[in-house]
Order: sequence, then C-alpha cells, then structure tokens
Amino acid sequence: MDSFFIIVGLGNPGRKYDGSRHNVGFDVIDELVDRWHIGGPDRFGKSMIGKGRIGDRKVILVKPMTYMNLSGEAVQEIVHYYKADPSRDLVVISDDIDLETGHLRIRKKGSAGSHNGLKNIVQHLGTGDFPRIRIGVGAKPDPSFDLADYVLGHFTSEEKKVMEEAVGKAAEAVACMVSDGVDIAMNRYNTPKNRKKKTPALDEE
Repeated sequence: MDSFFIIVGLGNPGRKYDGSRHNVGFDVIDELVDRWHIGGPDRFGKSMIGKGRIGDRKVILVKPMTYMNLSGEAVQEIVHYYKADPSRDLVVISDDIDLETGHLRIRKKGSAGSHNGLKNIVQHLGTGDFPRIRIGVGAKPDPSFDLADYVLGHFTSEEKKVMEEAVGKAAEAVACMVSDGVDIAMNRYNTPKNRKKKTPALDEE
C-alpha cells in the first residue's frame, strides 16, 4: 500500500460548532484543502477524508466525525488501515487554551495535557510519539467560566482576525513538515515565547 502522510485536524462535526475555539483543527484542514486542491471529502469509517498531494508527498487530510472526546477511535482506524508509523507519518492539529490566542507550538511528541481529544488519541494509539501542532485559543477570561462552554464558544471579532492568520500559518507549517521535516517547521513556525520587557531604567543609557 502506498505511503501517505496523515494530517488530522481535531474538532466537532455539526454546523453549530463551526468557528468555535475547539474547531481550529478543522479550520486548518479546510485551509489545506483550498490551498492544495485536495479531493473529497469522502467518508472513511469514522472520519471524513480528502486525498491529494502537498508538494511531492501524498497526503490524507482527516476530520474525525466522532466528536472531540473520541477522536482516538477515528485516528486509530485510519493509522492502522494505512499501516502508518505515527512518529513519522502522522500530524495532529488541535486547539490549546494554554497558549495565547493565535500562537503556534509544534512538537515532535509529548503528553496530551488537558486536551481530551489528544488524550483519546494517545490512549488508542498507545503512544504520544507523534508530531502535533497546537494553536492557541487563549485562556478562560474568568476562572469561574465552564471550560466546555468556553472551548465550544466563538471568537470575538478581534480574535477572529488573529485566528485567520494563525490558521494560515498552521497550514504553511503542515506543508513545511511534509516537505522539510518537523525540525525545520519548529524553527520556522513556533511562536517565540514572550520575553520580559526591560524596565525603563535598564533601557536608558
């Protein structure tokens, strides 16, 4: 069977979830479809998929239809069918409340943190050894807010502008990972961590 690079964007199916914080993974998949004229979507088990090429590499773009908390069922299904090595052939794109809105963080592997979709993928694959792109959607503005309500909520008009740019950058990062590897993508697209501003006294000569 031909080798494919499997790119999974996490989200929830259904119109009411379109544009929500939890669906930025789906948004990146849509951006990749448009940019690279990927065919589909077609039903594959528990996912909707599209097949095509990014550069010279065959890719499968995947939207799990299981709802977020059971994303691992869909990812396991397609990884096993294509006999893929998650550490080499898989990229997972998700939202992250621990990153500032619009910030990107690419990693080769890692824990799932507090993200239930990633947790379920790690559980079903039996490993966290797969590349992922996390896109910041910002922390809850008030600790008393229900987390589910927050991540299923929608961006403000100001946040939408930031997120449109972030989704575009994430799509570029995916293409870079496919063509040039994760290390180069990390160096090129990871948002630099904020540095503490110098105090006026230190700035003055």
